[in-house]
Amino acid sequence: MSYRTFFGLSAEPFRADLALEQVLTTPELLGVQQRLDYVLRLGAIMLVTGEVGADKSTAVRYSCGTLHHSRYKTLWVTASAGSILELYRQLLAELDIATASSSRAVLTRLIRAQIDSLVAGKKQQPLLIIDEASLLRLDVFAELHTITQFEADSKPWLPMVLAGQNNLAENLLYRTAIPLASRIVARSHLPAVTRQAMGEYLDHHLTIVGIKTHPLPNRR
Repeated sequence: MSYRTFFGLSAEPFRADLALEQVLTTPELLGVQQRLDYVLRLGAIMLVTGEVGADKSTAVRYSCGTLHHSRYKTLWVTASAGSILELYRQLLAELDIATASSSRAVLTRLIRAQIDSLVAGKKQQPLLIIDEASLLRLDVFAELHTITQFEADSKPWLPMVLAGQNNLAENLLYRTAIPLASRIVARSHLPAVTRQAMGEYLDHHLTIVGIKTHPLPNRR
């Protein structure tokens, strides 16, 4: 007998790919959503920080999921300790652009042209999400600032969300990151999970898969 049959589970519990309506909407998550709406109106940058397991990615994914798909195009990339070229290639893949070029100038031009096409041609607002942004090298922050500038920095066409661990906020204090950091207009810090919050999380996810009575009733 499988554990799902034994416990009467209708689906795999604690899945990461929950439907939008199944995500546990905490005050912290709703705070991320409200700040993202503000950032989109301004075409600015948002910072989302928190400890490992604080559901930063889930909060950002939920917030993006509430956006109208015909009006917004979410460009989700995952940061690494590599060069800016690595990040640019990920971004171009999200923009459905294939290129073998390793020229920073060429990649930047392709990104700018596609963003311009989205905004001016298709009337879509792009939103760049950089997950695990705390892994980015300091020199990458300086480069990122340049791709947010359109028409002599008069058009805020590429709003951005930087999500990562707590050291991300510290990295943005370095001199090379100051131009990018100056565009940050909203910050959300997701605290470490408390015992009470963990109980609510367990109850929520077990309810989703059909458990009406918690298997550990005396856990509190």
